[in-house]
Amino acid sequence: MATEHRHENGARPVTVVGAGILGLWQALVLARAGHSVRLLDASAKPFAESASRLAGAMLAPGCESDGAPEIRSFGEQGLAHWRAIYPRLVNAGSLVVAAPRDQAEATRFARATAPPETLDAEGVAVLEPALAGRFGTAFYFPDEAHMATPDAMAFLLDAASAAGADIALGERWDSNASTPGIVIDCRGFAAKDRLPDLRGVRGERVLIRTAELHLARPVRLLHPRHPLYVVPWGDDRFLVGATVLESEDAGPISVRSALELLGAAYALHPAFGEAEILETGAGIRPAFPDNLPRVEIRNDGRQILVNGAYRHGFLLAPVLAHAVAGYLANQTPHPLVRLS
Repeated sequence: MATEHRHENGARPVTVVGAGILGLWQALVLARAGHSVRLLDASAKPFAESASRLAGAMLAPGCESDGAPEIRSFGEQGLAHWRAIYPRLVNAGSLVVAAPRDQAEATRFARATAPPETLDAEGVAVLEPALAGRFGTAFYFPDEAHMATPDAMAFLLDAASAAGADIALGERWDSNASTPGIVIDCRGFAAKDRLPDLRGVRGERVLIRTAELHLARPVRLLHPRHPLYVVPWGDDRFLVGATVLESEDAGPISVRSALELLGAAYALHPAFGEAEILETGAGIRPAFPDNLPRVEIRNDGRQILVNGAYRHGFLLAPVLAHAVAGYLANQTPHPLVRLS
């Protein structure tokens, strides 16, 4: 049996496969830990085939705990890691509103998430003047953040390279070939053949531009069937998302979904009716049955699979990366790490 090569400091050569948000964080954290990292991605253009490029990039552990209570504690860790490295993070919190007819949904959401603050109409107007008079109550999560997705991913790619990672774009990985050292598979839904319980969840979103209103923070509009979020990206741009469909169809956004997204944005504020549509997009989010990501350690640690980000990729990618780094350093256990 061949002896695994190690550097003098005990670090090992690592190949990270997939330059989406999970792979970017793996490459950055492990390169900074002293490992010899090579980051591969099949796309020659950065992020062109990654589902991560479609994300709203909200770091909202409180809001996201609506779907899974575990997200709150893990997400708070992820938010702290982002704040430690990313200078363009917008720390303005999150606002959650609901139309009067959807107050039952608001009550359910409040029970699930325990919002830190409940605002009346005056409080909404102070926080987001553009929404004055439109909502009588709202939930405010002040300790949350957001970012523009393309800028954040480009930053991580540059930071990983600066930390010493070798970036190899336009290079496909052959899972049947022998790869020296440790392989960390972050290919998302493309790794379904290795993860039988992985499923695809289709997400769709629209990028629009209007100078007719200003929002300082992401606003979520609750609805029992079509919840919406609007994320300000700067330069008068707003990301409007996102449908969550149990489908593995990676085709373009449908007319129905576009109508639902744009109609919900118009319901949030009529000024969106005059907005310019810059881009539409659809992609497949990988998810496990519990909608929580995990790290699987296989082949005595030589094969590591990081997957199942679902809607939480930006929030939990740094947590997963530090979990892998801890395992490689001294087999530190972590709730999201599973030994196979």
